[in-house]
Amino acid sequence: MMKVTRTQIDGVMLLEPRAFGDARGFFMESFNEKTFFEATGQHLHFVQDNHSRSARGVLRGLHYQREPHAQGKLVRVVSGGVFDVAVDIRRDSPTYGRWVGVELTADNHRQLWIPPGLAHGFLVTTDSADFLYKTTDYYAPQAEGCIRWDDPDLAIEWPLAGMEPSLSAKDLAGGYLRDL
Repeated sequence: MMKVTRTQIDGVMLLEPRAFGDARGFFMESFNEKTFFEATGQHLHFVQDNHSRSARGVLRGLHYQREPHAQGKLVRVVSGGVFDVAVDIRRDSPTYGRWVGVELTADNHRQLWIPPGLAHGFLVTTDSADFLYKTTDYYAPQAEGCIRWDDPDLAIEWPLAGMEPSLSAKDLAGGYLRDL
């Protein structure tokens, strides 16, 4: 029912739910707890759903929440497309400081599972994008952090195609991984 591709970062998985389509459109289960467990071996409890709409060139992130409010995120796009990035900021991880990036679009139906302890961000690559994500913990402003999108130690290969990203004040003020 779901194809799962494990990435080079432990716990980060690209999920491809099966979509059933015809000339009228398509149907897919965007989340099924039993199917997710069978595919990944993980039992999750989601407590919050979020929806973000952004224009082309908007770059959000790299956001994270510190313990005890670290969030796991199951992310997907329902309109448009993004380049989605997860960064391992777990100090005891063998992949600390590494990142993975995947294209998520309304057409490819892909989802990315990002476990707690990672930073997350995305760049909108289409005229606009509607981005949905489920979280395993509630938003806690006192626990939030932000790493600069252009941190030279991460060297994320954002597909900017010569454009300057549009950033929030919070993202402009982000710190560097080495300073965490």
